[in-house]
This record gives sequence, structure tokens and C-alpha cells, in this order.
Amino acid sequence: MGDTVGSSADAQRKQPLISPPEWLIRGLRPQPAPIPWAAVVRASIALAAPLAVGLAVGQPGYGALVAMGALSGVIGDTADAYRMRILNIAVPQCFGAVGVMLGTLVYGDGWIAVAVLTLVALVSGMISTIGAVASVSGLLLLLNSVVGAGLPLPGPWWKAPLLLSLGGLFVLVLALLGWPLRARTPERTAVAATYRSVAELLAAAGTTAYDVRRQAVTASLNASYDLILARRAHYHGRSRSMVRLLAQLNVLVPLIEAAAAAHLHGRASRRPEIAAAVRDLADVVATGRSGAVPDLALPGPEGPADRAMNAALRHAAAVVSNADSDHPDQYGADDRLGRPAALGVRARRAAVTVLLSPTSWRYGLRLALCIGLAQVLVSVVSVPRSYWVALTVTFVLKPDFGSVFSRAVLRALGTAVGVLTAALVLGVVPRGWWDVPVMVVLAALIPAVSANGYAFQTAAITPVILLISDQINHLGFHLVLPRLLDSLIGCGITLVAGYLLWPESWHTRIGDRLAVAVEESARYVECAFGGGSGSGPVPAADGTGAQGSPAAPGDHGDRARLRRRIYRDLSVVRTEFQRALTEPPPTGKRAAAWWPLVVAAERIVDATTAARVRVDHGARPPAPEEVGEVTKQLRELAQGLRSSATLVEVPTRIEGDDEGVLAPLRQEVVAAREIASPQR
Repeated sequence: MGDTVGSSADAQRKQPLISPPEWLIRGLRPQPAPIPWAAVVRASIALAAPLAVGLAVGQPGYGALVAMGALSGVIGDTADAYRMRILNIAVPQCFGAVGVMLGTLVYGDGWIAVAVLTLVALVSGMISTIGAVASVSGLLLLLNSVVGAGLPLPGPWWKAPLLLSLGGLFVLVLALLGWPLRARTPERTAVAATYRSVAELLAAAGTTAYDVRRQAVTASLNASYDLILARRAHYHGRSRSMVRLLAQLNVLVPLIEAAAAAHLHGRASRRPEIAAAVRDLADVVATGRSGAVPDLALPGPEGPADRAMNAALRHAAAVVSNADSDHPDQYGADDRLGRPAALGVRARRAAVTVLLSPTSWRYGLRLALCIGLAQVLVSVVSVPRSYWVALTVTFVLKPDFGSVFSRAVLRALGTAVGVLTAALVLGVVPRGWWDVPVMVVLAALIPAVSANGYAFQTAAITPVILLISDQINHLGFHLVLPRLLDSLIGCGITLVAGYLLWPESWHTRIGDRLAVAVEESARYVECAFGGGSGSGPVPAADGTGAQGSPAAPGDHGDRARLRRRIYRDLSVVRTEFQRALTEPPPTGKRAAAWWPLVVAAERIVDATTAARVRVDHGARPPAPEEVGEVTKQLRELAQGLRSSATLVEVPTRIEGDDEGVLAPLRQEVVAAREIASPQR
């Protein structure tokens, strides 16, 4: 006993008196990610080549501007498909050109520049809420406006936009070099990766690793559908290769449904031959071959779950092996999630979102307030090269990129590391041609470490920007320390005016997002087994279609669309929770307490899917009263999530057949209602 007490005391003495908070450790912990070697090479060439050309022709400032435009292109080059790269790089570059033109026109105009940049910040923030491409476009619009208003760029007014656009065009050309040889390779690779993730899911059936694998399948399926369906409004029926890929992707839907049943009730479907067969299909999809699917040697089924798995796997093999059929639609090449709306319809929806959405206005006003304060401060107080303050505000205040609070702290830390790197370069390396090999190395770090975390991305981008800026203002080593001070000022403005003054930032109602997903789960139960007071089909993925739960069980397409939408919503909820975990208390602690309920909601959807699959393959359907009680409990849970800031335990018992198909679903619902907050 004495030894135990002594050991505990020794352990306490060894613990540090001051340790960093968990949210900071989580933000500084590098996320595992493969190095995109192709992007690394492109970044090195795209940023170093303009500097070399500028030095060769005696215009290093022009080369620096082209490199600055290339840097924007490198940051936006995140898509895999070549056609999507055109959109992701070209559209933001157009906004960036407009931004630098506006900034150049108000350079040195004092309060006029303050007003213009504040208005640009409002527009930038509002359009950033539309989507990923619009977010990057708004970012470059504001960033280049700040640069144009803060740096003496070469005139006339059109020259700087032209040079920056040339840099972005150079990145786009480099990104599209492989298009003639690898036109459909990114799409095939994405679909094959989804097949492999499903194989890992099947291999984990019946184990504790199943939940993690299912989350990976959801992310992979989302990415593949986004990649292939993104252009379906234009390419529907025209591109045979895209139709075949969509058919191969669609047949994974019943396979994933069968996986849920195999996890809870499978016997033969848990054997390794099942996952191996899906891996073989993935290899066929990746190579684009047809008729090369090996014969399936599947174990004999021992129940409804096994029969569902065998049927789904044989159907998938038939579609993959008949990829060159003259009628691929017969194998399920319809748009299971709904075709995207026409471009004009989506443009009108985006305009309505920007002008009428409270979220759009709130973010626009927050960004405008912070940029306005930054510009007023540097106009009143003498801050050399003050544009860096507003640049810091712009980079940090991006809610769609992560927590504002943690990003401000991580930005300060990342900038400090980047400034030290720049100090070493500017203090040791002679200016001139030595800048080119240095830029080759520094530029390669941007895509190499950006996926590891925001602090790593900041540490990589900062010395690149400082080196480019030195080509324009020639301050050398004296540029370094002011940049660190400006970054700290910008982070301070963001924390006060962009975070503390907006209670929604630090009093996040986590339950609202989760409540919507729980309500949709109740609708999914009704769609699978009947019940409810509504009627009509389940809405399509683009939001069109009738609302309400069907009174009779929906068809397979209705269930597939609703389930995919719930999984996608839960994926967003999971991302929101991960973001909330990086917030300081109390938001971070509250998110940690609610996290088990997110997992419970995902298991409810899985249990519903498994029950429906078993009914489709011979099991006895549940009684309407049992279905009604389950959906009632789910809706009560959703209402409780909206009305309570903390989790409250609700003892629950749902009557039903303990041997029926809904028994696992009832257990998951009871478990969800019995999750209690640590703060009672």
C-alpha cells in the first residue's frame, strides 16, 4: 500500500506544472496525409520559374508578381479531376485580378482605401458562404485587394492584374499537362478507392473497427459522387466513360447496405472471401478493363444478411464486368442521388443565398469589421508595410476553414516559425540568382505539409510570401521582424472583433445541427418501414422534390437518397464537432461531452439499413406500432437536443419483439436517449 502511494506521489511530482491545453495540442499535432509529389513538383516550378525569368530580363519585380499569382494558383489547386482544376484555379484567379486592380487604384488614398477595402471584405465574406470555389475566390479577392492597396506595384493599373493572372495561368497549364494521357484517370482512381474502402468495411464487419471504416466509406463515397456528378447536368448521356463510372459507383449502394446487415447479423458474409472479392473489383475499376472480373467463389448464405451480401456482390460484379455494354443504364447508371440542377438554377440559388442568408451577412459583416479596424489602425498608427495586418486577418477569419480562435493562435505560432525561416534565408542567402533554388525548396513545402494542419501550412507559406515581397520592396532582413509584429496585431484584432464580440462563436449550439440529423433518421425509419403522416417521394440531393415522410414504405431509390443525405449530414456534423473540439472551454468541453451521441446517431442509421435489408431478403417485417414508437422516441430526442444546452439522461424502454428485425434499432435508440452529460 505504501509503495502504491509513493508511486502516485512520484508520478504527480514528475508531471509538469504548466502544460499546454488539449485544444492547442490537437491543433499542433500533424494530421497523417500522403505527400502529393506531383503537386510538390508543380509548386516548385510554378514559383521558381517566374523569379528566374524576371532576373534574366532584369525585372525581378515583374517576376515576383507572376510568382505571387502562381502562389494563389498553388493554394487553390486541390482538385483531382482535370476539368475541376480549371474551375478551382481559373475562377479564383479572375476574382484575384479584380481585387489587385481595385487595390492598385486606391493605393495611397488613405481613408478612401479604408472604405474600399472594408466594402471588398463585406463582398468577399458574403460570397465565401456559397461553396468551396467561391470561398477561395472571396479569399483571393480580398487578399489581392489588400496587397494592391499596401504595396507600390508597377503601373499602369492593368499591369499588376495581368502579371498575377499570368502566374495563375502558368499553374493551370502545369496542372493540365497530363490531361491528354490521363483524362479519366482521377475519376477511375476515386471510384476504385471507394471500392477498396468498402472492402475494408466488409473486412471489419462484426468488429469494433466497423464504425471507423464506415466513416471512411462515407467520406470516400461523398468525394466520388461529388467528382462524377459535378458535371452530370452537362455530360448526362454524352460521355460513355462517365456513365460507366457512375454505374460502377451506384452498385456500391446495395453492397454498403448489405454491409450494415453483415455487421449486425452476418455469418458467412463476414468471411475474408467477401472483402477479397471487392478488392478484385477495385483493381478492375482502377485499370478500366472490362470482362476481367474473376469468378466469384462466395460462401453459402446462412440467413437474410448473407443472402443480401451475395446478391449485392454478384450484382456489382456483373456491372463492373459489363462496363462496355451498349446499354450501361440497365446496370444502374441512373443518378441515384439526383442530377445536379442546371447552371442557371444553381447561379440563382447562389445569388439568393448571398443576398438573403443571415449566415452570409453575419460572416460578411464580421470580416468587414475586422478589415476596417485593421486598416483604420494602420492609417492612424505608423506601421511599416502595414498590409500584412489585413492579410493576417483575412487568413485567420475563415470559419469554413476551422475555428477562428484556434486558427488565430496557430497562425501566430506558424508565422513565428515561418519568420524564423525567412530570417535565416534573407540573412544568409545573397539576393539574386540564389533566390531561385531557395524558392524551389520553400515552394515544395507548401503542398507537402499543408494537409498536416493549419500551423504547418502557415509556416510554409510565410517565408515564400516574404521572399516574394522582398523582390518588390527590397527590404531584405529588415522585413522580417515587422512581419511578426504585424501578424500578432492581426491575430489580436481577429480574436477581439471577429471572435469575442460575436457570441455565436463561443456559445455554439451544437445540438441544433445534430437534431436535424436525428429527425432525418426518424424519417428514414418511416421511409424504410412505413408510417408517418406525410406523403410523396424523398427529396433529391439538390433539395428539390416533395417534403414529408411517406405513409407507405418508400422504394429503394427513396431510401438510398435519404440515407446518403443523412450520412452526408452526419459527416458535416462530425466535422463541426471536430472543429468545436479545437475551441477553448466551454465550447470544446461541451463538444467532447456530446461526441458519443454523434456516434449513436450513425449507428441508428446503420441499424435501420440492416433491418430493411433483412426484410428484403426474407425476414418478417416489424409491426407498425413498433415502428411508430421508434420514430416517436427519435423525434423526442431531436426536440431535446434543441431545447437543452447539455445532455440529459432520459430512461427509455421501447416495447417490441426481441427476436424481430427492429431489436438492434430499438437498442441503439435506447442507448442514444440514455447518453447523459457529465454536467447534470
